[in-house]
Amino acid sequence: MFFKSEAGKSKILDLYHQKLEDLSIDYSEQLLETKFGITNIISVGDTNLPPLLLIHGTGGCAPQILESFPSLSSKYCVYAIDVLAQPNKSAENRLDMKSLDYGKWLIEIIIKLGLKEVTLVGFSFGGFISLKALEFNETLIKQAFLIAPVYIVNGNPLIGLWKMFIPLKKFIKTNNSKYIKKVMGALFSEYDDFALKYMSFTFQHCNMDFSPLPVISKDSAKSIKTPITIFACENDLMFPGKKMIKRAQNIFSSLHKVLLLKGSKHVPNTANFKKIEEIILGDN
Repeated sequence: MFFKSEAGKSKILDLYHQKLEDLSIDYSEQLLETKFGITNIISVGDTNLPPLLLIHGTGGCAPQILESFPSLSSKYCVYAIDVLAQPNKSAENRLDMKSLDYGKWLIEIIIKLGLKEVTLVGFSFGGFISLKALEFNETLIKQAFLIAPVYIVNGNPLIGLWKMFIPLKKFIKTNNSKYIKKVMGALFSEYDDFALKYMSFTFQHCNMDFSPLPVISKDSAKSIKTPITIFACENDLMFPGKKMIKRAQNIFSSLHKVLLLKGSKHVPNTANFKKIEEIILGDN
């Protein structure tokens, strides 16, 4: 199971609902049955506008990614997806990262929502899910925007171990906040009290997956025809920006645009999320 206890799950979902309420937005919420597990989706914006799927990263949830992109619903009908086996309201089923299952899951969601010409916006693990969907069946997807995506390159494992995984393991063992603050400092360009609390609760109360992250093969990347825009983060320990751009330019035949976010760690700051949002809106 993903959640270690019902009490821990309840604490996380209380924070989830707090964030959703704090956004002060008009939204609708639905639980969608998929063959991979029940999936929670928060929709914002006029359903007559072009559809956009917003997919958060590891340790995240739909309300958090909606907060990062407050204006997308001005030009899109936004569907923020709670990713499976993450601290949110979707099922606890963890899918096989080496297979196309995450892509099949996302395409099933698109079909069941009755969407076509979909724009994908995936951050971190959400970028991995977006690429898996493009590998599996890109016919319903118009374009993809990937922010610090998993699945193109990986960083130096020793640096990751020293700066993130050792402090993280110490935090899980001791619950001492100084260790989670080290992790947050390594990952986030900036973070607030809510992000700190959400991540702390997640690592205290959830069974996280620390298995190695795969990278897409050159042949699979070349076969994708959908326009892809990549926002790489210069100081990203896990997926270094310059290394990511270099490989992306070598393997993707449909690369539309790349942008290096100077000085950014894995999670961009508010100013950079705003810049990303403006580019997405400009390509509508």
